[in-house]
Amino acid sequence: MTVSGDVELTMDELRAVAGFALLSAEDVLPVFETAHPDDARPRAAVRAARAFVDGERRTKLQRVSSLDAHRAAREAGSETAQLAARAAGDAAAAAYLHPIAQATQVGHILRAAANAARVGELRAGDDPAVGLALIEEARLRATPTVIDVLNRYPLAPTGRTRTAHLMSLLDSSLRRAHP
Repeated sequence: MTVSGDVELTMDELRAVAGFALLSAEDVLPVFETAHPDDARPRAAVRAARAFVDGERRTKLQRVSSLDAHRAAREAGSETAQLAARAAGDAAAAAYLHPIAQATQVGHILRAAANAARVGELRAGDDPAVGLALIEEARLRATPTVIDVLNRYPLAPTGRTRTAHLMSLLDSSLRRAHP
């Protein structure tokens, strides 16, 4: 099945994008769960993303669990827990990358990795070198399919937050490495 709009996307491509986001979310999920052991919403989003990546149909489960994980992020008591929950929500939301050629859609592809990199920085005493190393790891993890999909969209929007800056760095490095 192909999803059409300004950009065409196949389900296999959406699974690749969701899988890329999922790797970052899985890495930082324990940060949220340590801070909020009784809140299963981010884990549910990771499971929903995993189900889609592993071949199950895309359903409202990914949308609902993504929204729930983002609610958990807003309620989290620390920035690291917030970012980890957002990464989980972003992984589930990646299944619904819209075929609209807008820069905001790039967040569905790259924001989980940027959130995870920021978590790494904060856990290392706000060390930007850690974030840059994690962005490089994410760049190396990006498959040709993920990079091809990314190149169908405009550059990531610039933002004022460190996470937005990390996402822009990852975006430009992926496009530079694989034009």
